[in-house]
Amino acid sequence: MDRKRGDCVRRVRQTGITVLLLLMSAMFSACDLPFLKQDSSTDPLAEMVQQFNAQWIKEPLQYSTYAREVGASLSSPRYQRFAVNEMFSLSGTVKNHRGLRSPFVWVGLRKMGDHSAAPENEFDIYIPIKNGTFAQSIRLFAGKGEYQVTVRLPSREKADTFYELTQFTVVNVNPRVKRDIAYSPYAWETGLSLKQPSQGLVRANGRIHVTGIIRQTYGRHNVMIQLVKGSQSWDRLVSVKNGAFAADIPLYYGKGIHQLRVLVPDAKHQRYYQEGAEILVDNADRSRKAPIRYFADYEKRGIQITVPQASGGTGKYTYRIAGRIDPDAPYAGETRELIIQTVKDGEEATYFIPVKNYRFDGVFWLRFGPGRYEVSVNVPEITHQHRDYFRFFRVAQFEVNATGPKDLRYLLPSRGIQSDSPQIEALARRIVAGQMDDRAKAKAIYRYVATHVRYDVDKFRTDAFELDDSALKTLREKKGVCQDYTFLTVALLRSIGIEARFVEGMSQGNRHAWVEARIDGRWLTMDPTWGSGYLTPDGHFVAKYDPRYFDPDPAFFARTHRRTGVMY
Repeated sequence: MDRKRGDCVRRVRQTGITVLLLLMSAMFSACDLPFLKQDSSTDPLAEMVQQFNAQWIKEPLQYSTYAREVGASLSSPRYQRFAVNEMFSLSGTVKNHRGLRSPFVWVGLRKMGDHSAAPENEFDIYIPIKNGTFAQSIRLFAGKGEYQVTVRLPSREKADTFYELTQFTVVNVNPRVKRDIAYSPYAWETGLSLKQPSQGLVRANGRIHVTGIIRQTYGRHNVMIQLVKGSQSWDRLVSVKNGAFAADIPLYYGKGIHQLRVLVPDAKHQRYYQEGAEILVDNADRSRKAPIRYFADYEKRGIQITVPQASGGTGKYTYRIAGRIDPDAPYAGETRELIIQTVKDGEEATYFIPVKNYRFDGVFWLRFGPGRYEVSVNVPEITHQHRDYFRFFRVAQFEVNATGPKDLRYLLPSRGIQSDSPQIEALARRIVAGQMDDRAKAKAIYRYVATHVRYDVDKFRTDAFELDDSALKTLREKKGVCQDYTFLTVALLRSIGIEARFVEGMSQGNRHAWVEARIDGRWLTMDPTWGSGYLTPDGHFVAKYDPRYFDPDPAFFARTHRRTGVMY
């Protein structure tokens, strides 16, 4: 940054939500090093350095008013302009160092040229002040060329404020590009260190793996990783376990330089993060991807989605999701399924993805035809209360583009309706064996469910609904309430290619569910629950098959049933 001597520089940035960032970065370690010297008789680059330095006038450094106020000066370098072979030493003293609001000298480097403001042409280093002295070897990070170096000292009045000490120019004769990881003062405070990548400029193809450590005594459970390219940015929380963290980060914004920052929790503000380290990633992959959006419960519940890595993927009628759950996360052992909700043009569907041994890998269905689906991934509220509704907590959200040409909402599986299950398919084929037309097949399925499932009076009375209620569960337990009869009937019909839907409504003042199947171009009604028997006045179930509730006369059906809509 070009600053007049004596100018105040205050570097604080706050995002639009809860992240506070200091746009600062620094070398993580400092050491006392002398000037680096080369034997020019054997090193052509060292000889070039000597030739440059011999022809330039040795103009002494100029110091700011603030430098004189605090008694600060450099012992190395001493001149306004000089040449080096990639590295030089910077050292100095601050006589009146007590009372400075930061224990670091801030050294800002900029490679001069047409694109000097690009991220890859800037670098910041923070050098600790120890008993009034500071010293560090500095690498010129972007290869051959001219660099402007500005040295700044911390204010004595304001935190996060620095004033210019001096400015000089360094010419690097070495063409090699080697960039260190840029660490901020907050990295020192928290013990942040990146293990992978190990350098500050790396090349990648679509994604990068980041690992690191942070001091365990710091007492927080995550770091934040932020990806920036131009005006585009994305961030997500990453869990810290035993002082270590790891994450695979997609490079969403196409070919070119991405700034990847690791932010550490602010010790003074619970919901704020400060920049701890930065690396630059040169992405070779030209494809641009939309980021997945993560919510607070993603890290809180230990969810780690590995597939997909980005939003905007495509699928014909199905889409895969896979990942794992941190076994040490709250409710990890009790989280037996993820809840996937899809929305397309106002049409909503829900699917469950089983979790086994803290891992999940399954597909959900794109039932509403071609187009864009908004997909949310949810975890269930873990509660031991019996109730007729469930609460979900959103952990992630992304989009999927469906390419399947048809709307198959009444043929493909849906929540509780496992029409793709081999067990369901085999049973349906056995039930309809010998039936010639779809009406006869539908009636055979109606009769089977009505005569093989017993009404669960206790479940009706206690509203003891569970997340795993489904066609397969009904088939296994051979009992249920109206939704369970309907789940099984719809699943059996869809498994043999008959369109069927879960209808919700009211009967005798209670919520109720039944089935509609598309037969010979029209929707045929059936209620296998009422077809299975009846309840006595004292609440006992009497099993008695009743064929009247298969394709009933509409007027007869309307006496006891009021349709409110289609659920699945």
